[in-house]
Amino acid sequence: MTDTRPSVLFVCVHNAGRSQMAAGFLRDIAGDRIEVRSAGSLPADRINPVAVEAMAELGIDITAEHPKVLTTEAVQASDVVITMGCGDACPFFPGKRYEDWKLDDPGGQGIDAVRPIRDDIRERIRQLVDELI
Repeated sequence: MTDTRPSVLFVCVHNAGRSQMAAGFLRDIAGDRIEVRSAGSLPADRINPVAVEAMAELGIDITAEHPKVLTTEAVQASDVVITMGCGDACPFFPGKRYEDWKLDDPGGQGIDAVRPIRDDIRERIRQLVDELI
């Protein structure tokens, strides 16, 4: 039996903030109905602790996640590829749905600056789930 769930790949430069928050929200909201991936064009050593804190405020734990390098295979295996500030680093394959979400980078920001980014991501994820399921 093949997996017919839609799959989404979130890509940002460091895979430490925006893409990790988006993946956390998608897992939380969609459960196992959507396959979730995230990666970075230049992955960081660890997830942004302020992003972890911001997500924890909403009861979503992303502490077990770690930045991953963007691979051609991850893009090929995904139905939807959402980029967040990584420009042309993401390979393009015909037939995939691509979106570029313009979001501020939470890197180096305090919790008060990260909360609005987090909340913007949450609203975008809710819309995406409505479209895919």
